[in-house]
Amino acid sequence: MAVLVKMGAGSLCGLVRSLKVMEPVRTVTGTAVLCKRAAPLGPMPNEDIDVTNLESLEKYRSYARYLQLAEEKSWQPTWWKTYKQYTQEPASEKIDIGLPHFRESRKKQLRERRRVTRENHKNSDLESQARHRTLSVPLDEVKAEWEITNGPFHLRKISEHYAVYRDLFNGATFLPRVMLRIQYDCEDDIVPVYHGNVVTPTEALNSPKVSFEAEEGSLWTLLLTNPDGHLRDNESEYVHWLVGNIPGNAVSEGEDVCHYFPPFPAKGTGYHRCIFILFKQDKVIDFKEDFRPLPCHSLKMRTFKTLDFYKKHEDLLTPAGLAFFQCHWDESVTHTFHNLLDMKEPVFEYDFPPVYHPPQKKYPHGQPLRYLDRYRDSHEPTYGIY
Repeated sequence: MAVLVKMGAGSLCGLVRSLKVMEPVRTVTGTAVLCKRAAPLGPMPNEDIDVTNLESLEKYRSYARYLQLAEEKSWQPTWWKTYKQYTQEPASEKIDIGLPHFRESRKKQLRERRRVTRENHKNSDLESQARHRTLSVPLDEVKAEWEITNGPFHLRKISEHYAVYRDLFNGATFLPRVMLRIQYDCEDDIVPVYHGNVVTPTEALNSPKVSFEAEEGSLWTLLLTNPDGHLRDNESEYVHWLVGNIPGNAVSEGEDVCHYFPPFPAKGTGYHRCIFILFKQDKVIDFKEDFRPLPCHSLKMRTFKTLDFYKKHEDLLTPAGLAFFQCHWDESVTHTFHNLLDMKEPVFEYDFPPVYHPPQKKYPHGQPLRYLDRYRDSHEPTYGIY
């Protein structure tokens, strides 16, 4: 044992001498910690299944029943997070700034639906028309019923898809209870405004006709704004029309706070949203601070923010209706910039990078016949030369 220790000490001394001669070496050390896996917070999926006896499992018998049971299981709460919960940010609570709305109970709706169904079954004329395929559906009545029941909810979903609430009210939403009927008179044609349809600037050159159902003695404010067209500030808008203190649905008798100005989407900027917002007033409002002179052909004076306007009068204004259309550049926009705004027309163009070609090969084996055309100095066509 002592001999081994002596030999070990001698070899150790030789190793130390060799280290003294060599240059210092930088060493990297690391440590590893064995972590203990924590127990799951609840039962794991399919934990109760006996994999040794799969024949004892209940058979679904059909794919439809499998889908039904899978959907029922997906509704049950789980203690783990799903993939969407990990990848998507938690949705913030939406603030409703619209008119109060109360939906009928589901029981009353079903009762009314059964009553109508029983009456239709007793009607022999309807049965005969349906059998002979001569039954006509009154679309006007269907549309009127839709506007009262599910229409406002559908319109809110469309507006959320087009980011109307996000860009105008910073995410606050409202239910468009009042249906706006807007149409532009373009020569012999009538161009309506729905929710996202395309209207050209030529068709929207003059102010539209706006109508809606309103109680007698009520007051309203109508706004037309473009959140996509500002040339200097992406967070600002251009107000195209603002009418306040409208008695009932007589828009022509309201106070013209800012006269109508046609849309002017700049060339190369794509589609712009022109949004109509109808506010309900609690009483007469003094719009002295928001008044624009007539005519107002200054883009600086037409710079606008719907959120600031609403915050200023939020105690007396409540958004109640919404409609919008999309428009893109046409020839009338050039006339608007040159003659009305008295300025040069801005044009936005895309600078595409040159097409990339890999380095030319001296012997292009397996390349197409016109391989050398990529590397020619001239752009003359070579078709037919070889």
